[in-house]
Amino acid sequence: MPVVDVVNLDGKTVGQVELADAVFGVEVNEHLLHEASRWYLRGLRSGTAKTKDKSEVSGAGRKLWRQKGTGRARVGSIRSPLWRHGGTVHGPRPRSYAYALPKKMIVGALRSALSAKLAEQKLTIIDAWSLDTHKTKTLRIALNKLNAEKTALLVAYGDTRNLELASRNMEGVKLSATNVLQPYDVLRHDRVFLSKDAVARLVRSLDPNAEPIAVPDVEHIAPAPKAKKEAAPKAAAPKAAAKKPAAAKKPAKKKGKE
Repeated sequence: MPVVDVVNLDGKTVGQVELADAVFGVEVNEHLLHEASRWYLRGLRSGTAKTKDKSEVSGAGRKLWRQKGTGRARVGSIRSPLWRHGGTVHGPRPRSYAYALPKKMIVGALRSALSAKLAEQKLTIIDAWSLDTHKTKTLRIALNKLNAEKTALLVAYGDTRNLELASRNMEGVKLSATNVLQPYDVLRHDRVFLSKDAVARLVRSLDPNAEPIAVPDVEHIAPAPKAKKEAAPKAAAPKAAAKKPAAAKKPAKKKGKE
């Protein structure tokens, strides 16, 4: 396994780190690098080129002259592609130039790109991107101490707000996260700077021999106990309505003469 020095932002060596051969020491595959770069650039194309066809150019729809008797060729519309200012035949239309590329090819190309930079001694491990301010001048001074004279690719992992603000206004400097790192960016920039956290993350995601994270089986997880419902208090029985005493019946009057 290659052993690389770890430096701080002042350019001083503060330790060493051992890199995985499966990520930083593989044989460079130029074909994979070409395919990954072509796939990435095709995805960046906007695909907005367009020309007007016969139905979109300006011009009346009337027939210019009668079909026969003039001695001239028959013409049906002034918007014909054969005429000046006419429509374009089979011109470009809005489209997407992106296409699918197997994930294994992209991962393999990224391993080749990182290994090529390490072999050229243009890959540097940074202890931490600990910037006290978001000023561009501070980052420029740090990169000068790290011998970043030309273009530089900064790879970080985690919260790097000051680094993001300081690098976005610098020409030839690009900041990339580990989960969106592209082989084309690694090849395009002269120097590559990775933080220790970024290296650990890349080894974990790119190493084919890395052990997967153990996830508990859902079937063996005991279900949560159900909450017991408290019995609702019984409502008091309504009191029976008091019966009114029956009114005494008046004796019926006898009909007849007295």
